Amino acid sequence: MALWPQNQATGKPPTGIEEVRARYEALFQRFGAAPAAMDFTPGQLGPISGEWVGAGDRSRLMLYFHGGGFVAGSPETHRAIVGKLVEASGVGAFSVKYRLAPECFFPAAVRDGMDAYRALLAKGVPARAIVLVGDEAGGGLAFAVALAIRNASLEMPGGVAALSPWADLSLSGLSLLANRKADTVLDWEMLFLAARNYLRKSNPCDAYASPAYASFANFPPVMVHAGSHEILRDDASKLGDRAADANVSVSVEIYDGMGHLFQMESGRNEAKVSLSRLAQFIRARSAVMAV
Repeated sequence: MALWPQNQATGKPPTGIEEVRARYEALFQRFGAAPAAMDFTPGQLGPISGEWVGAGDRSRLMLYFHGGGFVAGSPETHRAIVGKLVEASGVGAFSVKYRLAPECFFPAAVRDGMDAYRALLAKGVPARAIVLVGDEAGGGLAFAVALAIRNASLEMPGGVAALSPWADLSLSGLSLLANRKADTVLDWEMLFLAARNYLRKSNPCDAYASPAYASFANFPPVMVHAGSHEILRDDASKLGDRAADANVSVSVEIYDGMGHLFQMESGRNEAKVSLSRLAQFIRARSAVMAV
């Protein structure tokens, strides 16, 4: 069964935003259930709503940005991903309910991420005890928010991590073509429509939309994971290149034979390894050392 719903009359791929959202919803259903014992509590960070994940210490945490092409998704749809990262790392999270396109377009999501980060600082959470984390569009957004934090001369977070990030909305990566048959989840048409609705008339190479084109000078350590079979593979590599260009500590891990967000395939050893490595990074980068 095709993951992208077909137009019943023409048999062609859909072209409207509602059909793109329907495909994302089908993807979210494949994530499975969240850890049974995990707590999910509605919350607020300043003007930004979202969900607290984990009932433990909130003096160190992930600020999580869900995927969905900037047009779909919510903290609720991504409970399985965030819950597994919290469970593996022992570090709680606030999953951000940022505004979605086309109703609210670029740079609304970046502004929401910044507002959430500022609210955490206002609550007394040390910047170095916060790790920005996200998947797909949320992975790119985590880097865009880090860029905005730096450019606003705020104290930087302890680290930035991303799972299968979408970080180049100009869709220029060679893997978009090379992996078009291997990737059973995403394709160029889907991402093009999502980008068009998010960007409207903005430049797709704007660094806040596509952090693959940003300078990562003065960024904290970075970790990025992706699968070798996904069309977003090159976006992960580009983020690693930008970090290396800026002499930022970086680990980009491309898992051979894996697809988009393979971490949700709990039976795979690669999923367990990736989650363990990400958890180790989050735990280490959110640890506030005594001065």
